Amino acid sequence: MSQKSRRVRAASLQACAAIFAALGQETRLSLVTKLSEGRPCSISQLTGESKLTRQAVTRHLRVLEEAGLVHSTPSGRECMFELDTRPFKDIGAYLEFVSEQCDQTLRRSKAFVER
Repeated sequence: MSQKSRRVRAASLQACAAIFAALGQETRLSLVTKLSEGRPCSISQLTGESKLTRQAVTRHLRVLEEAGLVHSTPSGRECMFELDTRPFKDIGAYLEFVSEQCDQTLRRSKAFVER
């Protein structure tokens, strides 16, 4: 593996780690679920039925935004938040890679045991 491909792979792993870290909290997962409906939402809409304050929701949205999962657009006095699905495709590809590695390991283990 070339040094350039190692750097690209390391950057990809760092991006995946940031995404997993951002998703590793129940409130943020809940916000992602609400935003996955496909329409932009304001903080007021996202706070609606929640017991969280607007400030708490804002902090969670900023974490999601820093990880590239959400982007905001100013709209009058509010910001509208939307889910960006591209990082989820990257995570999906990473998880498929890990799954394939596990499958290969299991096949090798089975072949070894069956000898």
